[in-house]
Amino acid sequence: MKVTVVGAGAVGASCAEYIAIKNFASEVVLVDIKEGFAEGKAMDLMQTASLNGFDTKIVGTTGDYSKTAGSDICVITSGIARKPGMSRDELLGINAGIVKSVSASLIENSPNTIIIVVSNPMDTMTYLVHKTTGLPKNRIIGMGGALDSARFKYRLAEALGAPISDVDGMVIGGHSDKGMVPLTRLATRNSVPVSEFLSEERLEQVKQDTKVGGATLTGLLGTSAWYAPGAAVSGMVQAIACDTKKIFPCSTLLDGEFGLSDLCIGVPVVLGKNGIEKIVEINLSDAEKENLAASAEAVKNNNKALEL
Repeated sequence: MKVTVVGAGAVGASCAEYIAIKNFASEVVLVDIKEGFAEGKAMDLMQTASLNGFDTKIVGTTGDYSKTAGSDICVITSGIARKPGMSRDELLGINAGIVKSVSASLIENSPNTIIIVVSNPMDTMTYLVHKTTGLPKNRIIGMGGALDSARFKYRLAEALGAPISDVDGMVIGGHSDKGMVPLTRLATRNSVPVSEFLSEERLEQVKQDTKVGGATLTGLLGTSAWYAPGAAVSGMVQAIACDTKKIFPCSTLLDGEFGLSDLCIGVPVVLGKNGIEKIVEINLSDAEKENLAASAEAVKNNNKALEL
């Protein structure tokens, strides 16, 4: 199992680290455009191998995509990161050119690869990869929902005063501060609905804190977060590599599911060796359907800015 991560910045390096520590891949290739940067990150990570007990080989390269040849899974994290006060959508123009170029280089060297898109605005970048590569829809996946759901569970556990292992919940919709749809109605604490423990007002606060989770961290850190995004990607990569058939909310191209078409947006999917094995059409309340439709409209407006 060979995995390529394009972009050796904080998110890409964290992703490579978590994949290596989980020890399911034979090789991870880090790619970056900055001279020596990916090589340095790879060497630094390899020097943790004996300490962290993994045998995954990590190599770095400055823009040499021939070293990515034969990759089973490729992760695109490259592009500019958010700064305080910026929305993910403001990154569209610059990151679109980067993602288009990177995806073409990856497919040239690994035509059978599965691509996971992390670059923002993520839903629109995932749609761009669909429109410009010709890969089957099951082999192009956007990361956002996995991260947003992890942040949702963190906020739920905080509100409940419960261990996070006791909590389950999911966020669908667009990967944006306004577009996320945290499904509080379906969230549980060890199979018991969280509404049994939390008031409507507290659940609404959890929902709003989840939706601005990325912006909150950007304000504190001065740049985008990296630990949780890296962990979210590594979980998706592991589900594909190990064919676990685990459900994640991921950005995928819809063709009538949930009443939506011709866009990529976060919905629950089963991940396995073929990438997206199945889209899971859960029953939504009328309010949830309305929120998802509004989120989809915002994503479609973003997509119109793409030069396809």
